[in-house]
Amino acid sequence: MGAWARGVMARAAAAAALAALPASLAAVDVRSTDHPTVSAAVEACHAAGGGRVVVPAGTWRTGRIRLLSGVELHLEEGSTLVFSDNPADYLPAVPTAQEGVECLNYSPLVYAYGATNVAITGRGVLAPEVGTWRKWVPSTYPENYMAGLRALYDWMSDGTPLKERDVTKIPGSNMRPQLIMFNRCRNVRLEGYSVRESPFWTHHLFLCEDVTVRGLDVRCKLANTDGIDIECTRNVLVEDCTFEQGDDVIVLKAGRNRDGWRLGRPTENVEVRNCVVRGGNGVLTVGSEMSGGVRNVYMHDCRVEAATKHVFYVKTNRRRGGFVENIRMKDVVAADALTAISVKTDVIYQWAAFPDREIRYTPIRGLSVENLSVGAGATAIELLGDAHMPIDGVRISNFRSGRCSGPFKRIENAKDVKIQGVE
Repeated sequence: MGAWARGVMARAAAAAALAALPASLAAVDVRSTDHPTVSAAVEACHAAGGGRVVVPAGTWRTGRIRLLSGVELHLEEGSTLVFSDNPADYLPAVPTAQEGVECLNYSPLVYAYGATNVAITGRGVLAPEVGTWRKWVPSTYPENYMAGLRALYDWMSDGTPLKERDVTKIPGSNMRPQLIMFNRCRNVRLEGYSVRESPFWTHHLFLCEDVTVRGLDVRCKLANTDGIDIECTRNVLVEDCTFEQGDDVIVLKAGRNRDGWRLGRPTENVEVRNCVVRGGNGVLTVGSEMSGGVRNVYMHDCRVEAATKHVFYVKTNRRRGGFVENIRMKDVVAADALTAISVKTDVIYQWAAFPDREIRYTPIRGLSVENLSVGAGATAIELLGDAHMPIDGVRISNFRSGRCSGPFKRIENAKDVKIQGVE
């Protein structure tokens, strides 16, 4: 990890850039070019050869932060980065991905593209303002928002070049940015800090390799604030984290339809251990954007302290293709769950408003759940495969469930299913 500890000169350059910041920015518009920004410190550190940018104790207002290779953004205990919720602060648009479709959109609040040896660490807090983003939540799917989704769907289906996929130019589409996104990065470390709210997905790892996520405290209640979305990414460890989310918690994705097939990058080799979930929808979720495939995922020794919709959840539909294989959960204790173990093959959400362009079914095989204990729910086990391609190979053992208000299990279009040791 020499990049994190490289030279006094790099640290001095970062310190000098931050020293120019006022002690309190509460009354200062840091979006003005008359004042330094955290990004200026990152650029100085990168230019000096890499090292650590230290954000000292205090409250620091900022717009977007662009991380660069060889730079660790370190949030000292007592520091808080408050991100503006003015969309103009996140322009010009940058290459990102929206629900599995590559596009140009507002910059994530913290963004890295093509970076190597990059990190966010420390005991500080990321606390974005979300007033504007809250207004952009599409609770009723208004016409302008659906026009944005339709553009994404058509661009993806038609193979439109990325430079022509700018959703910020569609009036009123209001596609919210992620809080933190690493796009095509290697050797990423996220450790120790806290998050208090997010505009959209909280952490998005897209086309990345070799990632460690450790000791985070993430609390985001706005709609669609997944905890960590791991998409087209390999070799990831998530450990000792606490999550309270407004949507799914640990999510494995791999692109939507033609974009996922074009990229051809599965999400693979992911381990999640020793984490605590205090709220969220799906605890370990695969999909529904997973057209590049998801395999070799292992969650173990975790605790779910609040009611959820699903503890183990795989979701796809007839458009996705890809594959799901070797997904394993072991030694998890959970509170009430609507459906503890759920596999569904007809989940399309609002995208169902658009016609099928192609049909590709998803092979799902090699699912294993061992030593899972959950509270009460509606249905404990729900395996709903597609008749064209049934689920193949499910092992559930030592499963303890509270009272179910409906049937204990529903199994359709699934073969080689073995359930034993159930209480």
